[in-house]
Amino acid sequence: MVQYSGPHLDATFAALSDATRRGILEQLGRADASITALAEKFDMTLTGMKKHVGVLEQAGLVATKKVGRVRTCKLGPRPLDAETAWLERYRERWASRFDALDEVVEELKQKEKTRGRNKRA
Repeated sequence: MVQYSGPHLDATFAALSDATRRGILEQLGRADASITALAEKFDMTLTGMKKHVGVLEQAGLVATKKVGRVRTCKLGPRPLDAETAWLERYRERWASRFDALDEVVEELKQKEKTRGRNKRA
């Protein structure tokens, strides 16, 4: 099988594929939070939240620290440079395709205008 991405990309996109995990990242972007607070915010069990945080932690998107009985979560240390570069390559491809499509549409509009003028003459 052909490998199109590395393990970091796979882990990041797998983590981001879930709406709850994206919401957790948004929440942690505002302020650090305990797993208990996150579970309450997202109306889920502690076990469920621990699993979501674990996936984010494995991807390097979240870091946790246990102080006493409280495990606090914060945004992780890993930048998303590789993911951004991967997405940018596809954004550029689609942008060039849409630009080419715009040109075709414009040509068709011009031909239609020319045909309309010729019918009236």
